[in-house]
Amino acid sequence: MAAGKAETTTVYGKSEKIIEDFDPLKKAKRNKFAFACAILASMTSILLGYDIGVMSGASIYIKKNLKISDIQLEVLIGIINLHSLIGSFLAGRTSDWIGRRCTIVLAGAIFFVGALLMGFAPNYAFLMFGRFVTGVGVGYAAVIAPVYTAEVSPASSRGFLTSFPEVFINLGILFGFVSNFAFSKLPINLGWRLMLGIGAIPSVFLAVGVLAMPESPRWLVMQGRLGEARHVLNKISDSKEEAELRLADIKQAAGIPENCTDDVVQVTKQNHGEGVCKELLLHPTPSVRHILIAAVGIHFFQQASDTHKLLATIAVGLFKTMFILVATFLLDRVGRRPLLLTSVGGMIVCLASLGVSLTIIDHSHTKLMWAIVLSIASVLCFVVSFSIGMGPIAGVYSTEIFPLRLRAQGASMSVAANRVTSGVVSMTFISLYKGISIGGAFFLFTGIAMVSWVFFFTMLPETQGKTLEEIEGCFGNFTKKSNNKEVNVENNSSDQIQLGTNGRHA
Repeated sequence: MAAGKAETTTVYGKSEKIIEDFDPLKKAKRNKFAFACAILASMTSILLGYDIGVMSGASIYIKKNLKISDIQLEVLIGIINLHSLIGSFLAGRTSDWIGRRCTIVLAGAIFFVGALLMGFAPNYAFLMFGRFVTGVGVGYAAVIAPVYTAEVSPASSRGFLTSFPEVFINLGILFGFVSNFAFSKLPINLGWRLMLGIGAIPSVFLAVGVLAMPESPRWLVMQGRLGEARHVLNKISDSKEEAELRLADIKQAAGIPENCTDDVVQVTKQNHGEGVCKELLLHPTPSVRHILIAAVGIHFFQQASDTHKLLATIAVGLFKTMFILVATFLLDRVGRRPLLLTSVGGMIVCLASLGVSLTIIDHSHTKLMWAIVLSIASVLCFVVSFSIGMGPIAGVYSTEIFPLRLRAQGASMSVAANRVTSGVVSMTFISLYKGISIGGAFFLFTGIAMVSWVFFFTMLPETQGKTLEEIEGCFGNFTKKSNNKEVNVENNSSDQIQLGTNGRHA
């Protein structure tokens, strides 16, 4: 293909343009405006990370000051996963209704209120209410940040930009650790309240920053606001030509005729999010069913085989953040599948090694320094393996594979699976290792990671370099390796038939 041009293919006698990564030879600069939008949207993920990090230290002082039991403390820490489910489920429908941008503001506002409630909590019951409000905000943030980022990112750098939320989660965890250290010397009744209350500050920055962010062009098209969508696409695309091709693809996915040039058009009521759950769960097409299984599966296995949170320290947090940053630069160069499969392969080796070393330590009557060193090395290698692929790719992949009209609510279901699995793992780990030994617990995680590798190899096709509108054509075939050219032709023909309809598969 000639540099800087879009490839033209013929499908059923009709010429059609497909966006390729504009010019792999002539390296286009990353769009700075899209980069800034991704940064601002990803700030919502700091809220989740900060809560994880700060509670690891604040809980010690909360227990002493409020004189609560171990069970009450476990409930206080773990209940946020249940509360965040509410926000996760509501976020998809809310963002389809009021827009991605306003939903980001709402997530920040809810977290702001929750942080203040926790900071001023006079007793355990009030603190639990603050945790409930915070959890709802965390659920909103976990869904809307990657969805918005995926929808404003050019195909050439979508993996890089959409991995930012994972980076910011880990920055939030580190800020939480720093907050614990900074306020640990204060009187016990004041220290933990400041640790939790100061979490309201990122929400203020988020509210100010969102003023500079445009609305998602894909949401604007779903509302029939084509003129505004065109304006936004011109700002976030690598070139004017790419902006026009992206707009044409989005219009087709939304069921709007390609030759429609009006700034505002009438759209069906379904484009506001009605009927999406029915299409996702009750009457999905083969491709949508495949997409839903892939999205929920990648989030389930991310948490089911993720043990670094159980060993959270500043050193592990720094390691994790550093290698997630490395992964952001590789996603659009190497691809999602190679990074994910390599990452999980490394995790399998590290978990098995950790299981062996901990079993030997558990059964030894003397101090075996080599086994201790092997355990530490296995943990750090596991963090590296997780961070280079599984960590950032779950969020990137699950938000980019859903068709336009199903994206927000599909992402909600994926995040809900993530939160449920995370809660189950964190709240059952102590009972698990007491029941089957610490080594046995990590052998179990090894087995889960092996199953996840097979799942990813068979169920997750590559999405690198494809526009969001092209990706659905990669799904729908469970039994054999799909030929991309064949699948794209089949999907394009299907899109042509649907053009101008209510956009059932959009």
